Amino acid sequence: MDIRQIEEQLRGLREEALSSLEKVEQNRLLDDWRVQYLGKKSPLTQVSRQMGALAAEDRPVLGGLVNQVRDELQRAFEQAKNQLEERAMEARFAAESVDVTLPGRPRRRGAMHPLTRIIQEIEDVFLGMGFEIAEGPEIETDRYNFEMLNVPKDHPARDMQDTFYLTDELLLRTQTSPMQVRTMERMWPEVPVKVIVPGRVYRRDEDDATHSHAFNQIEGLVVDEGIRMSDLKGTLEAFAKAVFGPHQAVRLRPSFFPFTEPSAEVDVRCIACDGAGCRICKHTGWIEILGAGMVHPKVLDGAGYDSTRYSGFAFGMGPERIAMLKYGIEDIRQLYQNDLRLLRQFSRIL
Repeated sequence: MDIRQIEEQLRGLREEALSSLEKVEQNRLLDDWRVQYLGKKSPLTQVSRQMGALAAEDRPVLGGLVNQVRDELQRAFEQAKNQLEERAMEARFAAESVDVTLPGRPRRRGAMHPLTRIIQEIEDVFLGMGFEIAEGPEIETDRYNFEMLNVPKDHPARDMQDTFYLTDELLLRTQTSPMQVRTMERMWPEVPVKVIVPGRVYRRDEDDATHSHAFNQIEGLVVDEGIRMSDLKGTLEAFAKAVFGPHQAVRLRPSFFPFTEPSAEVDVRCIACDGAGCRICKHTGWIEILGAGMVHPKVLDGAGYDSTRYSGFAFGMGPERIAMLKYGIEDIRQLYQNDLRLLRQFSRIL
């Protein structure tokens, strides 16, 4: 093959490569083009290998032609690569563009959880009566959870079906009542003792519409000279009016708790029917909300207060129960499921 034939072959190869390059529209295909026309196995490389078969005077001419075509194809490749990158960037910018003239998306306003709101409301009521807020451990000892509260060893509350025991001595507290003793021990011999104890408690209950294995409780305790049952009723009546409305009233029914004597179940007038009688209150006109009573002398004596001189009252309520009554929630599990459909209903009232 003479030099003229090789020149013709190079011109045809150049036109073929440039024509093929104009049709490339993706970087992946562009790289394939580069390998095909500029790689080690490309036709251009094969032409340069024919140099040895030419006359000595034709070899520089062929080398110059091959380099000229290679340089031109390389420049065309770089130009096509830059154009593809610019087009890709423009497409990305177009896809990611933001129309600043569009109105903004409104943010949903959050609201306090109804259970948190009730707990804070109850705390505010008793703080206004001069109570202080105390906190205690959720992992409690058998001594404080039972023994110091006058709960004998054979009491049903000690049954493993009711209490989560960690060891023979340690357990998850079943009530916030242990803070009665802890508070009196801490404050002795000071009086008056006036505290409420909000906190989470645990019992081995099957979760259903009215029960939970983990729930909140607010304990109240007052100790001083001359404390009477009438003081307890007056305190709870003031609480009921503050939370449920000024028309509310309370009713005390005899009951039994090991750590209070006498003890009472405390009812409020039915929220739904205002005492007329309905399905919710089982047509009695009253709904139970808490247990209470006068602190048992053994509890006072065990904490250091002389029961012949001092007396006191205690009460324990469940905020979940109060929230359900106040807001018409029929299933306690709804307070723990974080269902936005429920929680958004309280965004205007809380």
